Parts: sequence; C-alpha cells; structure tokens
Amino acid sequence: MELWSDSWTNGDRIPERYAAGRLLPEGEGGEVAFGANLNPHLAWRDVPDGALSMVLICHDFDVPSDGRDVNRSDREVPADLPRVDFFHWVLIDLPPRPTVIAEGEYSTGFTVGGKPGPATASGARQGLNDYTRWFAEDPERAGPYFGYDGPFPPFNDSLVHHYVFTLYALNIARLPVDGAFTGSDVRAALAGHVLGEATFSGTYTLNRRLAQP
Repeated sequence: MELWSDSWTNGDRIPERYAAGRLLPEGEGGEVAFGANLNPHLAWRDVPDGALSMVLICHDFDVPSDGRDVNRSDREVPADLPRVDFFHWVLIDLPPRPTVIAEGEYSTGFTVGGKPGPATASGARQGLNDYTRWFAEDPERAGPYFGYDGPFPPFNDSLVHHYVFTLYALNIARLPVDGAFTGSDVRAALAGHVLGEATFSGTYTLNRRLAQP
C-alpha cells in the first residue's frame, strides 16, 4: 500500500497553509498567529484485498514532554528534552474508495474551541486531537477539538518537528471505539484488524532561526 500527497514531497517542509500556526513577520508585535489550517490532499493505492475501512492518524513525535520552557522568547526548548506524541488527526471508518482526501475537505481554518465531531459528511468518524488537552486550562480556547488541526509547534523549540500521516487498511468496516475517542484509543483498537499500512511525512518549525532557507 502507498500513501502520497500533491501538497508536498514526502519528508519535506509542510507548506504554511496546512498548519494551525504561522510565523508573523518581524515587527508586527508578536511571534505567531493561527494559520489557514487546511487538511492536506492525501491519496492511496494498492489497498489490500478484503479491506473494509481505512484509518488515518497524523501525529507529531517531537512535542516537548515538559511545557515550562515552551513559547518563551528568552530561551529555547532544549533538544535533549524527552519528547512525546501529539495527535493532530484521527479519522476512522473511512471507506477504502474513493482513494483520495481532497485539500480542505475536512478542515478550513482554525476553530477556537474546536470543530464538531465525531460524525463527518463522508460517513467517517473523527476523534479528538490533542489540542483538546493542550488548551484544556485556557478558558478562551478550551473545548473538544475534533478532526484535523495542523502543526503549531513552539516558536522557541530547538528541534524541527516531524509529522507522520499513517494510513491503515482494516478487515472491519467499523472500528470498535465510540464517543469522543482519542488517538491512543484508536491505536489500541487496531490490534488484529490491520491488513496493511503506509506512511507519509513532513516537517514544520516556527523557530525563526531554523526556518531560514
């Protein structure tokens, strides 16, 4: 099975329009702002025989495990700080065909407080992404964040972040998770149901030092 995108080349920098956060031009009175937050185009082929549904997970494995130094202008988050997974998109019960997700089909813009879910127009279901947890203590932004919300790494992180889209072909039409499920819930429920998988990745940073061409 193969997964690819017309939005960028595998392993390259993710274009800004697919990110939840963008750098402001220097001198505009801040570092970052919310971005266009479009979900990228994705397509796949060579789906295994017998596949009844697909699962798509996007996660960033470079998220700081300790937030005390995050987004501080007087220091960078150290590169040797232990890192954890952050789920940006959890999409399940996706029909194997058509073998494409269009740019902006599931997300256009960043919705403060979160987009609704889990139901979608395609019949698939979307889980909670980890902005739900990130903004939980922020009274202005707290809420259930369903579906796709793209990269918004700390602007002072000394690491460029990596974002991995993983597509799974399953032998069941409906994954046995319900309610406001998470990426961890879905990973656990995949056991025994995966016929094939494929990945596609990109990188993103909001650190001005690292973002220079």
